[in-house]
Amino acid sequence: MLEEASRPDRRFDVICVHAFSRFYRNGAEMELTIRKLRKQGVEVISMSQPTGDDPSQLLMRQIIGIFDEYTSRENGKNVSRSMRESAKQGFWNGATAPLGYCIVEAEKRGSKIKKKLAVDPVEAELVRLIFTLYAFGIDGAPPLGVKDTTKWLNAKGYRTRKGAAFGVGPIHNILTNRTYALGICRYGVRNGRTQELNDPESIVEIPVPTIVALPLFEAVQAKLTRNNPKVTAPRVVNGPILLTGLAVCATCGSGMTRTGTKRGNRS
Repeated sequence: MLEEASRPDRRFDVICVHAFSRFYRNGAEMELTIRKLRKQGVEVISMSQPTGDDPSQLLMRQIIGIFDEYTSRENGKNVSRSMRESAKQGFWNGATAPLGYCIVEAEKRGSKIKKKLAVDPVEAELVRLIFTLYAFGIDGAPPLGVKDTTKWLNAKGYRTRKGAAFGVGPIHNILTNRTYALGICRYGVRNGRTQELNDPESIVEIPVPTIVALPLFEAVQAKLTRNNPKVTAPRVVNGPILLTGLAVCATCGSGMTRTGTKRGNRS
């Protein structure tokens, strides 16, 4: 709408709102935008609040903008406080549940429905399969890496909730999600608006049912640590020589790796 208002061939000269709070929740930005639009020949009119060029009306509009901004911030604080208190009581606050869980109604308080996480039997089996593939393999096949686990699932027809193929990133997130084994889902880790990490003391731990046995989860974490490129180089994990990374030089202490050159048909 603002882009359209800035064009020479715009199809309107007035923007009508019920209240200025519906136009902006920031007093300074609202005032700058209204002045910019006025220079371009477009007026912003409120149906329930004073508008016009009179100095008293301008002052009233600015005061209204400041109060709207304050009210918005206070409402945000109250909502955040209520959601944190709800999480402390063990309720789920409406975000998308992790794979393997579903959101169910726990109780009703007046018109508000309180919800909790429950195990989704079908998705939980898929989560256990992902952990098993990575840690032990399946049907006599050796354990798979994160990438090969992803390929195996997609080849077998497994799909995400949205019907899309799995990606390496989401599979890695599943394998590292402590909720599945510890039965604790952390609420308020990041700021919902800025995505910055919150103070650890403000994080709330919500108890949820477990899906993966703790020994299996720990085996997966140990393997992920060993295969981490920052800890062990990929050539050591996937090297063709059995003792790569284990045998070291007695003089310099460097690990043994396989090297070679190839010219034509000669190696």
